[in-house]
Amino acid sequence: MIEKDTIRLLRECDAGIKMGVKSIDDVLPHVESADLMELLNACKDEHQKLDGELQNLLSSYDDDGKSPSMLAEAMSKMKTEMKLTMHEDDSTIADLMTDGCNMGVKSLNKYLNQYAAADEKSKDITKRLINLEGQLALDIRKFL
Repeated sequence: MIEKDTIRLLRECDAGIKMGVKSIDDVLPHVESADLMELLNACKDEHQKLDGELQNLLSSYDDDGKSPSMLAEAMSKMKTEMKLTMHEDDSTIADLMTDGCNMGVKSLNKYLNQYAAADEKSKDITKRLINLEGQLALDIRKFL
């Protein structure tokens, strides 16, 4: 049970990290403020560092991880493009990123509870990812 929950939790983190990095990449070309650009790039770097740890753990279980669902990616991209077409500014970007962070925090907490038998390393990565997403949502409030 521990190994099964561990792998499932790591897969959800993998999908979450990929979705977070993709979302940041989608908005970066539209960012005007150097401060917002710096916050987003720093968050992306931290996502990628966590991803390195995560991939090592997944590899130790001979697992390839998980990509976000195509539907989730398409919906996110469509929402981003639509909102930026209507109003392309840092406030819109901060709004989009805040929504994404909040969804990530909510989902990851759900999976943390759902896969309670997961090992401590995978729980730690999940908690660090939750904190990273939560912190970004706080940091970008000044751009809303």
